[in-house]
Amino acid sequence: MESVKRNILLNPGPATTTDSVKYAQVVPDICPREKSFCELMQFVTSELTSLVADLQEYTTILFGGSGTAAVESILSSVMTDGTILIINNGAYGKRMCEIAEAYQLDWIEFKSVPYQPIQLDLLQSFIQELPQTISYLAVVHNETTTGLLNDIEAIGTICKENNIEMMVDAMSSFGAIPIDMNKMNINYLAASANKNLQGMAGVSFVVAKKSNLSKEKHTKPTNYYLNLYSQYKSFLETGQMRFTPPVQTIYALKQAIIELKEEGVTERYKRYTLLWESLIAGMTSLGLKYLVPDKHHSKIITAIVEPTCSTYDFTKMHDYFYENGITIYPGKLNQMNSFRIANIGDLKESDIDLFLTLLEKYFQKLGIDTTDENLTEVLYGGKENYPTI
Repeated sequence: MESVKRNILLNPGPATTTDSVKYAQVVPDICPREKSFCELMQFVTSELTSLVADLQEYTTILFGGSGTAAVESILSSVMTDGTILIINNGAYGKRMCEIAEAYQLDWIEFKSVPYQPIQLDLLQSFIQELPQTISYLAVVHNETTTGLLNDIEAIGTICKENNIEMMVDAMSSFGAIPIDMNKMNINYLAASANKNLQGMAGVSFVVAKKSNLSKEKHTKPTNYYLNLYSQYKSFLETGQMRFTPPVQTIYALKQAIIELKEEGVTERYKRYTLLWESLIAGMTSLGLKYLVPDKHHSKIITAIVEPTCSTYDFTKMHDYFYENGITIYPGKLNQMNSFRIANIGDLKESDIDLFLTLLEKYFQKLGIDTTDENLTEVLYGGKENYPTI
């Protein structure tokens, strides 16, 4: 098998993939209504479910689309008959608010700082002091804006105490950070193929209890293509998606699942964690500051506070790395300028070492002395300008 040119993707997805995942897409043309493709779909959905839940009680529904399609499917299919509490502590919590508003759902926002843990006592009080009953709660597991890992099990306990159904956006946690839907009291989980699963972009999915999916909704449907119940019913009856799936991408997803099972979810997260530790050690030695405290960090993606020195420019730095086969990503924080480095995908220690070596060379190219013991002050223009964390 001829090797494909390898780029090092340090963006938060799509991630760097193996050649075997790439080549899994090169298959004979097939109509997705054939029995053999239905068997492929059954394999993929069963394996995805088994990563986070009991196959007897839960199932996975696939969609052609990015991760946002799965999130939108849950909000616009399930949460149309009650008040939704959306936890907004980053760009992806905010996106759920925007989806809810677009569908004119009955929703309330609970805001929290994007780089500090949610204050659970305040969340509990907020729910109990509201004049109306909350039926649903939506939250991001690993907030990709900063790398903050929200305490889903604790939030799930609050939901159980208040008889609230919880949906979790697990885009950048699924396949690495262990998840137990029953233990965490997760009713609906959304994720996609192209992050920790190390598959190709274009497939997203929802994992949910079969009993919930079989319920008859008494409200008028607000969507069509993304209707979760119709998609589930179609797969149950025919083994197929309602509409044409991204065929080759699902073959790649099958191969990615096989490789995840070979490595193991726990081992994959250990590998990611070691990469993160090397990344953080190197960034810190170069004077850079990151936002989320280690105790609450996902160790999957990191928001780095941008230097304020006059010679620094993110776009120019991005282009420098891109020319060297490495992709980095801009930030999404409104409060301060940041950029993001992810350490997911088929990455090795040598990839992180190369990134750090190039980063030091780039700083030196800007005329910054990387051996200066006051390097952080140089980058951020004095201690008074350090980010408050």
